[in-house]
Amino acid sequence: MCGIAGIALKPGAAVPPAVAEALARALAHRGPDGTGQHTAPGAFLFQCRLAIIDLATGEQPLFEPGGAALVANGEIYNYIELREGPLAGTAFATGSDCEPPLHLYRREGITYARHLRGMYAIAIHDRAARRVVLSRDPFGIKPLYLADTPLGLAFASEPAALLDAGLVARGLDARARDELLELQFTTGADTIFPGIRRLLPGETIAVEDGRVVQRHREAALPEGGPEEIGEEDALARLDAALIDSVSVHQRADVPYGLFLSGGIDSAAVLAAMKRLNERPVLAFTAGFDVPGAADEREGARIAAAAAGASHVEVSVTEADFWRYLPEIATSMDDPAADYAIVPTWLLARRARQDVKVVLSGEGGDEMFGGYGRYRSAMRPWWLGGRVMRARGMLERLGLRRALAPGWRDGMEGAAAAAAAQGRSRLMAAQATDMVDWLPNDLLAKLDRCLMAHGLEGRTPLLDPAIAAAAFRLPDALKVRKGTGKWLLRAWLARHMPEARPFAKKQGFTVPVGAWIAARAESLAPLLAADEAVAEVVRPDAVAALLRPKGGTLGKHEAFAAWTLLFYALWHRRHVRGIMQQGDVFETLGTR
Repeated sequence: MCGIAGIALKPGAAVPPAVAEALARALAHRGPDGTGQHTAPGAFLFQCRLAIIDLATGEQPLFEPGGAALVANGEIYNYIELREGPLAGTAFATGSDCEPPLHLYRREGITYARHLRGMYAIAIHDRAARRVVLSRDPFGIKPLYLADTPLGLAFASEPAALLDAGLVARGLDARARDELLELQFTTGADTIFPGIRRLLPGETIAVEDGRVVQRHREAALPEGGPEEIGEEDALARLDAALIDSVSVHQRADVPYGLFLSGGIDSAAVLAAMKRLNERPVLAFTAGFDVPGAADEREGARIAAAAAGASHVEVSVTEADFWRYLPEIATSMDDPAADYAIVPTWLLARRARQDVKVVLSGEGGDEMFGGYGRYRSAMRPWWLGGRVMRARGMLERLGLRRALAPGWRDGMEGAAAAAAAQGRSRLMAAQATDMVDWLPNDLLAKLDRCLMAHGLEGRTPLLDPAIAAAAFRLPDALKVRKGTGKWLLRAWLARHMPEARPFAKKQGFTVPVGAWIAARAESLAPLLAADEAVAEVVRPDAVAALLRPKGGTLGKHEAFAAWTLLFYALWHRRHVRGIMQQGDVFETLGTR
């Protein structure tokens, strides 16, 4: 895991030293173990390294005999199989997991990534062909951002690097802003910053003279509708896939651990890790100091004890929330107003004291059919079925001044595209989430919150082997008797029944409502006066929203207040360019 940046240069263009230095500074937190760069006619590539595999010879850029150079962010989990299989006989210069893609590119050109199993954003400069090739993994676990500039096509692991280097002017797209405020994430290739777009999950592009001349895309999910398979055969297949995926996701030359919640997904990863590891797994769990909060520590303790894991608990307090939120919002440059960023960031800070890699259960709900909204989407409208995310967070409370036209177009387009290939309603709902919610919220959260501390996050439930075993399962093996993730629960019941896999899903919530209600009197005037908030919500509406009834905020009111608070802090740093100073109140009070 690292950070990369660069520019596919236009003819005659060169990168000013100040731009190269600014890119390096902006990405330094992603790679504290060293830097490298490649400068040649037509291309500039940069990488800061978080050393995980091949600590001795894995520095980048990497080169191959044909003259191509590579920098990468991520891990290629099947690098051993590639060296022994399609690349057998190749003379490798390093033991790096990222060298095989370079040789595959030389053999196969722009379709080379079809052989890769991993999470990655890769940049290759093919000097002989005078082209730069950029690739991103099919699930979108690793990010890569693009911008057309006077120098050429610039790219970076974080949009903040492009902004801080002055390659793109700061600004705000109104439609994407409304997606963020209403959905908590943004959709599609375009980001919230005008002029910056995402390389899409699974996409590879070839750039010549600063222009995209060729595209190729690898799908994350298998084609086709539900398959015919019995429960026992499905369980056997799932067992093989889980052990295979977790095994390759553990490949590292540094210590690794697990983010363990009280839920099914991370417990399943833990059960597989238990079978694969001789030493106790080191597991990290976050909990909250608010009475009555949905605290997952008890369930995590039970699972950890069953697996014989070493268990570290991190208490996330109200004081942490107010103190660190400006810094946390700064880390989310491609914004997701997901309150789980708070415990994730704090958990990563603690885990980095002991490990450089953590596995997590992200993707389990999407892959196995866990969300309640999926069960609703399975039903036709006349039986109570509902369109996912039909109304926005602030819209439902009547808080908005106005909404940009077409703010739901991205979500509706993704849903229409997902309802193809003979998929069931459930599969279409899952595939819709895989397009935007997963890469632009959950995985963006994991990437930014962990890389803020130089910690690598791996997601074994988002893997081709798991997708092949799970996505095309019959609906009845995903949802049964109103319970989602049926097959994964059944597998866990056999391999770690202590985790109570058929207990009612609690859901992961952060007690932001209680924390905000406790300081609402001080927060309300600061939030109402913030120029970014005032542009979308009337000051009197903010004051009314932050007027707790009986000392508490309702569920929807709490989430709306959280969203506006996050947005105000995020906007100050990434749109207005103001460095965050102090805690929430000091930051919002600085004009």
